[in-house]
Amino acid sequence: MNRRSFVANTGLIAGGVLLSNIGLAKVDATDVIKIGVIGCGDRGKGVMQVMNQSPDKFKIVAICDVLDFRLSEAQKLSKDKPYKSYTDYRRLLDDSSVDAVLVAVPLNMHYAIAVDTLNAGKHLYLEKTMTFNIEQALELVKLAKSKPKQTVQIGHQYRYSPLYYRVKEMINKGYLGKITQIDCRWDRNGNWRRPVPDPSLERQINWRMYKEYSGGLMAELLSHQIDFINWAFDTNPSDFQATGGIDVFKDGRETYDNVQVMLRYPEQGMIGNFGATCGNARDGFLFKIKGTQGTVSLLTDQGMFYPEKQLLKEKGLVDGVTGATRITWNKEGGTPILPESTKDGTWYALNDFYEKVRSGKLPDSNIYTGARTAICVHLANKALYNKEIVSWKSEYSNI
Repeated sequence: MNRRSFVANTGLIAGGVLLSNIGLAKVDATDVIKIGVIGCGDRGKGVMQVMNQSPDKFKIVAICDVLDFRLSEAQKLSKDKPYKSYTDYRRLLDDSSVDAVLVAVPLNMHYAIAVDTLNAGKHLYLEKTMTFNIEQALELVKLAKSKPKQTVQIGHQYRYSPLYYRVKEMINKGYLGKITQIDCRWDRNGNWRRPVPDPSLERQINWRMYKEYSGGLMAELLSHQIDFINWAFDTNPSDFQATGGIDVFKDGRETYDNVQVMLRYPEQGMIGNFGATCGNARDGFLFKIKGTQGTVSLLTDQGMFYPEKQLLKEKGLVDGVTGATRITWNKEGGTPILPESTKDGTWYALNDFYEKVRSGKLPDSNIYTGARTAICVHLANKALYNKEIVSWKSEYSNI
């Protein structure tokens, strides 16, 4: 599809859908959920591959993308007959065979497609970050509230791991003591670009580099860790300070490739430090939660607990803290939080989506938590690009 067709198709987003089948897609307890995928880039195809691992739960029946080569790539993932293929997402939403929709498109398109999906009566798995701006987040919450029988799950998949549930439990039970510092990084050493087969497709494929479409490193990476802190502590930051720049790749991008954000959580007495760079991969994913009795250090699939010396003096061993039946210490004085590494978070997240569609219960990563994180990302970017201290408004807490 050429540039003109892309602009024409995306311009249709604001015009509403062409739907005739607007009844709620009903999924019984024994049903396989029939999925339509809107957006067949790296993330969309990645989720499709995970869905294909659970044929008893999910069946992909339709795909949509404005780029023809992406549709061809996605068709290769079909193990059965070819998926029904669309270049206009509204046609997919008009397909009565689709029960639920995975939306994995550029961030600036999330809101319009999410609105149309809900108005089409479909269940929705919307990739993070939930919306491009605050107004969209608040409006999407209102719409989802008006459609309580439809499941809306937001794709902050990493915190769906059993490891992260265990850490949330440790926090809630006070095992870490008084927590005052959160240190997070998600670093890479590379330009973060996708190959472009035609120069005219630069902004469509590398949309993450351009402010018109993207929230940059805050939305694409650091939103996961911000989301977990919001969820684990049932809180949100009050103050946002940030700095950054295009310090590594002088290639015409607009979103920063080097960022550092500091958030203040006054109710908990915590400071959150969130940083990312495209110029060094040594730390990679780093997530530390520091309390007076110990520190949790997390990767996406494994974690360690490091007790403070005073805790060991008072209690000797820390049985019960991590849930381990036998405490084993590494050379740095830490013990594993879980005995084994976990699976990819997407697998756990999709399992939850399946169960919540069938039960009608609220997902753990839902419209409310998704909105709170989207608001945080927007405020952090406002602080970052405007070089100002930004504050949370009370109206954001009324969602």
